[in-house]
Order: sequence, then structure tokens, then C-alpha cells
Amino acid sequence: NADHGWLKSKHTFSFANYYDPAHMGFRSLRVINEDRIAPGSGFGAHPHSDMEIISYVVKGSLAHQDSMGNKITISPGEVQRMSAGTGVVHSEFSTSDVDTHFFQIWITPNKTGIKPSYAQKSFEQEIDSQEKVLVISQDGREGSLSIQQDADVYVSKLKSDQEIQFDVRTGRGVWIQIIKGEISVGDKLFKAGDAFSTEDAQTLLLKAKGDSEFFIFDLGQ
Repeated sequence: NADHGWLKSKHTFSFANYYDPAHMGFRSLRVINEDRIAPGSGFGAHPHSDMEIISYVVKGSLAHQDSMGNKITISPGEVQRMSAGTGVVHSEFSTSDVDTHFFQIWITPNKTGIKPSYAQKSFEQEIDSQEKVLVISQDGREGSLSIQQDADVYVSKLKSDQEIQFDVRTGRGVWIQIIKGEISVGDKLFKAGDAFSTEDAQTLLLKAKGDSEFFIFDLGQ
């Protein structure tokens, strides 16, 4: 946990002042930061390079501006993808009258030195009506946003006692991060902020204990 007053952040993997060699990431998944930014506050202009950066707003709104000329607001249910490539400078500020709650995710690319690019899309309708929605992939299939990595990212929102199956394919790793509520996997219960990972080919049965929301990262590297 990091509490800066205007920013309250939870780091799943080593980040900033938090360093643990046992928690440097999972395959190509390098950063999961769950941030809450006070109204009118945010991150001033800062640089990134050679990283696939994904933002997902849970509550509030986030104003984004970058050196590629993008100036846009990210709202709940929207996914932003920024391929930093050779370098990009951006800023993010809460434009809501409540704390803006969002996730920032970094995935290491399988190709460096590319031209920076940006994409953003609302998946709110799909997330509210489907059991799981593919929001990020390498090939941009099913209307997802594409990145430079063999990584599929799903968002799932389930009602209480609703359950889904997810097949872990041979040679891949799956990381599940709980956004809201509680999810049971077998005889284990995971609450908001918890995570579960596996690299064993199997079928996972994910059951919601109360209205719940979570990410599924299906990673080839």
C-alpha cells in the first residue's frame, strides 16, 4: 500500500518504493496498480517507453493527455491502451467529484522500439451483459484492443452465485485479479485486491459470492 494523501495505491507487483524480488511480475504481466485519486489531483506529465500500458476506470473519470496529441477522458467501463514504444509523455488527472478508482496495468511487449500508439474503447455494455469480455489481445479479435504481446485480457462481471468456467491452455499462464466482490476458485475464496494464478492446464470454475468483477489475464509469455 502507498498513501500519498491525494493518491492511495495498491501495488500487486514491485513498483516505485515497493520492491520484492519474489513479486516482479507474472510472465509478461509486469504491473497491476489499483489507484484511487482525489478529485482534481493526478499524475503530472511523465515519460514511458517500450511498455504496453492499459488503464481501466472502475469509478469516477480520468483526464488523459499525451505527447501524441491525445486529450481525452476515460470513464467507467472504458479501456485505454497506450503502446509507449520509442517514448511517450502523458498525464492523468481525476475530473470527478469523487475519488477516481482505476487500474493501471503494464505488460512487457514482445517487440521494442515501435512507434507509440493509442487506443480507447468503451466495453461497458458488453461487460454488463456478457459473462466475460475480451478487452485486450494481440490480434484485436472480438473487438478488443490490440497490443504487442501474446496476452489476452478479459473483464468479467458476475451476479451473486453466478459462475463461469475458464480453460487454462497448455503452456499458458493465467492470473486472476479481483476488482470487486468475492470469487471462489475451488475451495479458496478471493476478495477484492486478491489474486490467483496458475500455469497448470486445467478448467477453472469461478463463482461469485455477491456481485463481483475481476480481470482474467491469459498469458503466453
